[in-house]
Amino acid sequence: MRSLFAKRVDDIPKSFIREILKVIDDPEIISFAGGLPNPEFFPVEGIKEAASKVLTEDGTNVLQYSTTEGYLPLREYIADRYFKRQGLKISPEEILITNGSQQGLDLIGKTFLNEGDGVIIEEPGYLGAIQSFSFYRPKFHSIPLLDDGIDIESLKDTLAENDCKLFYGVPNFQNPSGISYSDKKRREVAQLLEESNTVFVEDDPYGELRFIGEDIPSIKNYLKDNTILLGSFSKIVAPAFRLGWIVMSKEKMEKVIVAKQAADLHSNYFAQRVIYQYLLDNDIDQHINKIKEAYGRQREAMVNSIKEYFPPEVSCTEPEGGMFLWITLPKELSSLDVFEMAIKEQVAFVPGSPFYVNQGGKNTLRLNYSNVAEDKIEKGIKSLAKVIKRAL
Repeated sequence: MRSLFAKRVDDIPKSFIREILKVIDDPEIISFAGGLPNPEFFPVEGIKEAASKVLTEDGTNVLQYSTTEGYLPLREYIADRYFKRQGLKISPEEILITNGSQQGLDLIGKTFLNEGDGVIIEEPGYLGAIQSFSFYRPKFHSIPLLDDGIDIESLKDTLAENDCKLFYGVPNFQNPSGISYSDKKRREVAQLLEESNTVFVEDDPYGELRFIGEDIPSIKNYLKDNTILLGSFSKIVAPAFRLGWIVMSKEKMEKVIVAKQAADLHSNYFAQRVIYQYLLDNDIDQHINKIKEAYGRQREAMVNSIKEYFPPEVSCTEPEGGMFLWITLPKELSSLDVFEMAIKEQVAFVPGSPFYVNQGGKNTLRLNYSNVAEDKIEKGIKSLAKVIKRAL
């Protein structure tokens, strides 16, 4: 009998994290599972005033259809901020406003990938990218992450042996590992990709959330037009707006705009106007600094608790920013088994295997520190340590 569904849907699993969040929807559970910003820093009053202002001053226009590319003053603001923060010269015509950077990933997959095309991805890799690109049935080539970024020798071999169209990476405070690429690694990646003609998809939702060390230039600084850059307001303003953006050359942008028009015509115009008004009327850097200070304390609380309570056989990354760190258990342990035990102790995390495309990572897990109070972090890590010791 003929199947009602397209073949490409059959192979796509549900979002593992979203399914976990359903299971742990209990206020008594200390959850390190979600990739959630801390709601304490959502600028409720500033957003309320911005929404009232745009409705009062331009209500009939802000509720109308708009252009696919997005609100021009907002794109100009983003371009100007790239120049001020990173020295990147980007024109507003090279920016497309999307429904979160997740839609950006989908549009990239839709525009660039045929079935069987090679896509390089970090190992472990961002689950949202794996799920999004999987719809277009590429051939994934996973490259291990080291403490300072991608394994360059492995990347070199992969590029030499395979025709890879895209390389997707998160150089700043990677999700799920928290690892950042060193400047040396970024330059080496750019040089290899320049020679190979593989396009680098540089996802950067966490780049402004550095609380240790100095900012490192974007790979786009070294690779220029062979880079597609993704950004988002979700981590620095509020995720509910679902507003992100894609930066790419005008030549590539023409095709992606067509894909965007076919998907939804344009992103939420009212939300674009409200965020732009908020950015005009408020000091976004001051707001981001408050977030960074809090996340830095929460990260410190988690790392210190892990060092105090976890057995010595367990290792963890020590991120300089972002929202996550990565735990590696002894090889004989399954993080899925530990998860089942931890839930009974009212602690939750994300097992590592969904972040791999090759059935790996069974003894790894991701912890989120940004959405848990400092006192609860210590309590949760202490309980998780007891579970791990029992499992060992």
